[in-house]
Amino acid sequence: MAEVIIGKNETIDNALRRFKKMVEREGILSEIKKRNYYEKPSERKKKRARAAKVRSMKKIRSNK
Repeated sequence: MAEVIIGKNETIDNALRRFKKMVEREGILSEIKKRNYYEKPSERKKKRARAAKVRSMKKIRSNK
């Protein structure tokens, strides 16, 4: 869980900025988006296979 302690002379804007960075680093937003709806295991497998194919094609193109 992301937690930010506000310093003595720190503004709310700075604390909010630090909080947003911390949330992004911990991957909380991506986890929420991923859990937003149920994904069947077969769909998850297909999605991972497509992502792997895209990565391999990018790798092949970058080596040329």
